[in-house]
Amino acid sequence: MNIVLWVIAGLLAAAFLFSGVFKLVMPRDKYVAAQPWSADAPRWAPTVVGVLEILGAIGLILPAVVGVAPVLVPLAAVGLALVMAGAMVVHVRRGEFSALVPNIVLLILAAIVAWGRFGPYAF
Repeated sequence: MNIVLWVIAGLLAAAFLFSGVFKLVMPRDKYVAAQPWSADAPRWAPTVVGVLEILGAIGLILPAVVGVAPVLVPLAAVGLALVMAGAMVVHVRRGEFSALVPNIVLLILAAIVAWGRFGPYAF
């Protein structure tokens, strides 16, 4: 199960790192065209979410690899699950139900990592 948790954490880290960098480097007009939710959000919202996603991605891997404060791994997973819960709220309010599937999958995977690293497979 430890290997499964590492694989899930790695996949989550890659997904959130890509998503976070996408939010930070994409010009606003192109980002709004790609992600319609950001048109109604405050201008700073995609940047804040992007930074949180990048920090979460780093927190899923780095503390365990270097052996410094590995309790940050499940905390990062909980944080990313909360980001996905917030994304789900935004998409439901906007009626973007097709966008819920990736959010639900990422939330469940983050919850699995949090459960495993807080519980029976803690570092």
